Amino acid sequence: MNNTTTPVKEELASLLEHLPNDATIEDVQYHLYTIDKVRKGLESIEQDGGLTHEDVEQKLSRWLVN
Repeated sequence: MNNTTTPVKEELASLLEHLPNDATIEDVQYHLYTIDKVRKGLESIEQDGGLTHEDVEQKLSRWLVN
């Protein structure tokens, strides 16, 4: 584990601390899913590099309105 990684228990404690008292299991699952996807996306950018603004514009050009 590298120094920038927060231990899972700490992340869970922080998540539970910030959720409202009436949060459901589904709320917790959604937030865990979102955290996981963001982490994987950041790791992917670190490993493979990301796209430039121009690359994104080119890939999405058929949907963008000038």
